Amino acid sequence: MSTTTSTAPVSSGRGRRLRAAWARIGTWPRRGRWALAVVLILAAAAIPVLRYLVFWPIDQWQVDVEVYREAGVSILTGRPIYSAMTEAPQLLPFTYPPFAAVLAIPLALIPFGAVGWLWTLAQIAATTAIVWYAAWRLIHRAGPWVPIVLALLTAPMLWIQPVSDGIRFGQVNAFMVLACLMDLRRPRPGILRKVPPGVLVGLAMSIKLTPGVFVVHYLVNRRWREAFTAVATAAVVTVGSWVLLPEASFAFWDGALQDPTRLGPNAGTSNQSIRGFLLRVGPSGHLGDVVWIVLIAIVGVLGFALARRAYRADDSISEVAVVGLMAVLLSPVAWIHHLHWMVVVVFAILGPDPLRDRRRLLAATAVTGAFLCRMPWWGITWLTHPELPAWPGRILQNTDTFFCLGSLALMWWALHRRPVPDTEAEPPPTRPVTVSSGAEHAQDLQHAE
Repeated sequence: MSTTTSTAPVSSGRGRRLRAAWARIGTWPRRGRWALAVVLILAAAAIPVLRYLVFWPIDQWQVDVEVYREAGVSILTGRPIYSAMTEAPQLLPFTYPPFAAVLAIPLALIPFGAVGWLWTLAQIAATTAIVWYAAWRLIHRAGPWVPIVLALLTAPMLWIQPVSDGIRFGQVNAFMVLACLMDLRRPRPGILRKVPPGVLVGLAMSIKLTPGVFVVHYLVNRRWREAFTAVATAAVVTVGSWVLLPEASFAFWDGALQDPTRLGPNAGTSNQSIRGFLLRVGPSGHLGDVVWIVLIAIVGVLGFALARRAYRADDSISEVAVVGLMAVLLSPVAWIHHLHWMVVVVFAILGPDPLRDRRRLLAATAVTGAFLCRMPWWGITWLTHPELPAWPGRILQNTDTFFCLGSLALMWWALHRRPVPDTEAEPPPTRPVTVSSGAEHAQDLQHAE
């Protein structure tokens, strides 16, 4: 009894102090609030950064950004782009279209050590921007605390396995996700008001082929203009790269593209696509190919139908999240760091006001928690113990595939909780959100539109 009476005032006093501190932050100047947000984001990023850039073995340091940089070096020195390898022990080839090599030329002009740190900062910034655009329906409710809420939402996203693996390897997926999200989000970001929809998807397709699933989504919804713009942008960029690098273009389109082994062992645990799952658990051979085609046909039909519903419901965040998962599940090879789309998925499930619907909050928290764990690698550890039954290890080894399918089911559940217009016409553009929280907060809001 004495314990209860002694701790209750302490707890309530601590709560009052926290509320008072939160209220004081809301009165800070706009620059002060944004400065605090930057500090919080960098502090959260310090966990994967210290692990993968400071304490990680040097022979595995930023191995993927080294691949991009070596492609730029190949162009500047005249060596074949698709024959060059990174230094031992990785010996990784360049696997992207020639346009990506052209974009990598500036990296070749900077020392590799500096490139790794700059690339990491760019990934952190891109992930923060993804949260800004994907969670804006929620963030705009925070009034003067918009910067702090952005930082608090970004922090756990930097820790989930696909994002931290992107930081570990120096990957490009954060920029692909950001480009597609900005291109499809409604209301359209102010920075893109003069850029036709479809251009960023086309540019993303010119760097990696998997964003081509967004063209399929456009066609399914009879969005002919966006589909044409995306394909035309990719075609112009690709032809321009062909003119600039004819030998490299022939080497890619007539050779490297048709060799999936260049990407690494397709049956490895890190390949969490449906094909990767089947390569690990069977069946193999022609029967395995048939099963794969049947499964991706089923998932593709259901997935693009769900994305269509999201589009007709004017829920562009769910729309991007679903199509992004199609890019992972339907691809022959989708490494864990390709699942950077999960940042968008989490906020699609969370919705604009999770405190009113605690079930959405619980679902989004569960998805985040699942990807905070490294279950596929727990499965590998389990399988190294032959005295244990293998099936729990196999389940753990393929959990990210299961989680992607489960996330589709959760988005289906969330979308079917709201009415969808019966009309087949394109939904009207969403009006910009306005919140009367003072002049400074109005300036914060302008950046989201």
